[in-house]
Amino acid sequence: MRRLLSGTGLVVTALAATFVALLFPVWSYADRSGTPLADLNAGTVSTRWGPLSAADRDFVVRVRLAGLWEGPAGQQAIERAPSAAIKAAGQHLVDGHAFLDARVREVAAKLGMALPDQPNAQQESWLRTLTAARGSTYEWDFANLLRSAHGKVFGLVAQIRATTRNSLVRSLAEDANTTVLDHIKMLEATGLVDFDALARDGAATATASPTGPPPPTPGAGLPSPAPLTSLPDDGTSPSFSLPPAASRPKDEASPAPDTHSP
Repeated sequence: MRRLLSGTGLVVTALAATFVALLFPVWSYADRSGTPLADLNAGTVSTRWGPLSAADRDFVVRVRLAGLWEGPAGQQAIERAPSAAIKAAGQHLVDGHAFLDARVREVAAKLGMALPDQPNAQQESWLRTLTAARGSTYEWDFANLLRSAHGKVFGLVAQIRATTRNSLVRSLAEDANTTVLDHIKMLEATGLVDFDALARDGAATATASPTGPPPPTPGAGLPSPAPLTSLPDDGTSPSFSLPPAASRPKDEASPAPDTHSP
């Protein structure tokens, strides 16, 4: 009987320990080594403009790298001028990246960051592809190589703008967002962008397969959604204005003190 009771006690104790472990708050493990939060803290340094993470630094370098190949690609398009649309897109690339390059060098200097002076190997291969192409092949490669590259960086810009704690990086992301979107529109205006290829490329790198809302039924009538009650229903435009194509942020000479430590 004693052995039975002793065995039962051990089982109960084990079950209780398991129950306590399951109830232990998951957040207590959030900052342990190897977790995303631990990686964020480990790669973050303090600056007078706020914490500067590894992702922030990577973004600053990527902005510089983008200009190192997209600027020359735009200049090449202007010089070749195969069509008015390609030439216009090239001019926007040159102007936009001249602006962004000045901004990223200014930000990097304040943050004490070194920047590359040459495109990376993949970007150099894209420039070689454009240089070797001729005629309609050149136009197609120009529009699609650059549209694909801008689409990828567009998502990165949005992520950094949404998550960075550094005011310098945040303002750079805002300028990059406006400039990259302008370039995307100009490249699409050439009429040469292969949207099916972009969709396939996005699907190949997606981490999930959401089903989304059900597909539409041809010929089926749908109820009209109610408009937001706070918006004017007389067809007038909103009272706010859209941002310019590129705008210099306010002076950062007197930033707020950094109250966050990594």
